[in-house]
Amino acid sequence: MVMVLWAGNSIVGRAVRFDVPPLTLAFIRWTGASLLLLPFAIGPLRRDWSAILAGWKPVLLLGALGVGAFNALLYSGLRETPATNALLLQAATPALVVAFDRIFFGVRSPLLQNLGVAASILGVAMIVFQGNLARAAALNFGGGDVLILGSVLVWSLYMVLLRWRPDISPISFVAATFFIGVLAMAPFAAWDWLSGNHIRWSVKVVGAFAYVAVLPSIVSYFIFNSAAHVLGPARAGQTITLMPIFGAFLSAALLGEDLHGYHFVGMALILSGIGLSILAMRQQTRAGPAVGSSLEERA
Repeated sequence: MVMVLWAGNSIVGRAVRFDVPPLTLAFIRWTGASLLLLPFAIGPLRRDWSAILAGWKPVLLLGALGVGAFNALLYSGLRETPATNALLLQAATPALVVAFDRIFFGVRSPLLQNLGVAASILGVAMIVFQGNLARAAALNFGGGDVLILGSVLVWSLYMVLLRWRPDISPISFVAATFFIGVLAMAPFAAWDWLSGNHIRWSVKVVGAFAYVAVLPSIVSYFIFNSAAHVLGPARAGQTITLMPIFGAFLSAALLGEDLHGYHFVGMALILSGIGLSILAMRQQTRAGPAVGSSLEERA
C-alpha cells in the first residue's frame, strides 16, 4: 500500500513540476500534513514531551533526513531527470539499506535476503532498461540524477536510523518529524518565492497538494514506520523495488502508456526477490531472533 501511494507521489511531483517549485511543493506537503495531524497529535505530544526532549537529537536527525532533505531532493530531481533514470536510482535503496545496516550497526543479512535484494534489483533493471542491455550503456546521468541519488542515500539512512527513535507513541514521533520537516523546508520555500518561482494555481495543482499532504504523507509514514519497526529496515526497504512496477501500472491507467513483456518479467523477478526475503525472515524466526534483526532488538 505504501509503495502504491509513494509511486503516485512521484507521478504527481513529475506532473506539476512546471506549476509548483519543488521546494515549495515539499513545504506545502508537510505543512498540510502537519495541520491535518495536529488535532490528533496534541494529546500524545503532551504525554511524550519529556521523552521527546530527552531524545531530541535522533528526532531532529530523523525529521531532517526522512521528511526535510529527502523530499526536497526528490522533488527537485523529478523536475529535471527522466523517469528511467529516477526509477533506476531509487531501486538502489534496498542494497544501500543492507550496506548501511552492516557498516553502522554490524548487522549481517542472511544469504537468502541478499539473494532477494539482488533478484529485485535485477527485476527493476529489466523494467527501466526495457529488457535491452544496450539502454544501460546509453544511459546518461545529469544534475537531476545526482539529486535523486541524494534522496536515495538520505532515505536509506533514515530507514536504518529509525532504530534510534525514542520510545514514544507513533503519532508523537510522526508529528514531531513532520514539524521538523516544515521548519527545515520553510527557508527554502521562501527562497523559491523571493526568486520569482511562484505557484501556477489550477484545479490540478490543488488536487496535487491534497494528495501529497494526505496519502503519501500521513497515511504512508504511519504504515511504513510500523512495518519497519516489525520487519527491520532491510526487509521493509526491499519493498521499495515495487515502486517501478506500481508506477508502470499507474502510468498505464492514468496516462495511457503501454505495458510490455519486460514489465511482467521484471515484476516476476521483483516478487521472487521479496519472496526470498520473506523466506529468510521465516527461517530466522524458527532459529530464534538474530542480532539486529528488528528495530525493537536494536533499540
